[in-house]
Amino acid sequence: MGSSGQRILVPSTWRDRRLHPDDSRGLRLTLAVGAGGLVLVPFTLLAALVLAGWAPLHRLDGAVADALHGYALDEPSWTAAMRLWTDVFGPMPLRAAALLLVWWLLRDGARRLAAWVAVTMLLGGLLGPVLKLLVGRPRPDLPDPVAQAPGLAFPSGHALNGMLAAGVLLVVFLPRARQPVTRLAVWTAAALLGVVTGFSRVALGVHWASDVLAGWVLGVAVVAATAAAFTIWRPEALRS
Repeated sequence: MGSSGQRILVPSTWRDRRLHPDDSRGLRLTLAVGAGGLVLVPFTLLAALVLAGWAPLHRLDGAVADALHGYALDEPSWTAAMRLWTDVFGPMPLRAAALLLVWWLLRDGARRLAAWVAVTMLLGGLLGPVLKLLVGRPRPDLPDPVAQAPGLAFPSGHALNGMLAAGVLLVVFLPRARQPVTRLAVWTAAALLGVVTGFSRVALGVHWASDVLAGWVLGVAVVAATAAAFTIWRPEALRS
């Protein structure tokens, strides 16, 4: 204790608890890498189980496929709705919508945000086919199929791109939504876009359930990784 004329010396580490800019950026990088790693754990596990031909996963995929295929055969209107959804929100239409969004953001002056949207959709679009080739999983072969799709199965490209688009929707429009009802509408649209797009592929019998789950997880990982990379590069990158 000291009198009013005395100066109490306080350690500098107590006086200034703020992080140095370089330390703050390093912390953000560490957190981003850690979060990305955690998100990729379930995808890596799923891929390993598929490659190993793990019997419980195979049985679960088969049971889900059989149940949904039976329902699709019994309910033509449901099947038509799933076909319409999967066509409207397929990878190519979503990429075209992303290009329009990039153009709109550039006109609005949000150049870094436009770059993030482009990089996110491009990275996801490249990862999907590469991973399909690496895993090499065939699509379901169901009797009396209600839909056909070319190529390999794991991960689902529709689920991946749907989740990428949902993430883009949240990052771009949620900060612009001022009213609670508008924010709810953005969240609802993103949830429908991600979940229903992936689910439609299992409902139509062109993907296993684990293909869709892997696409969802990979989409979340790509959105998180690119957002973290742009934010670390410049903290204001996704706000301008």
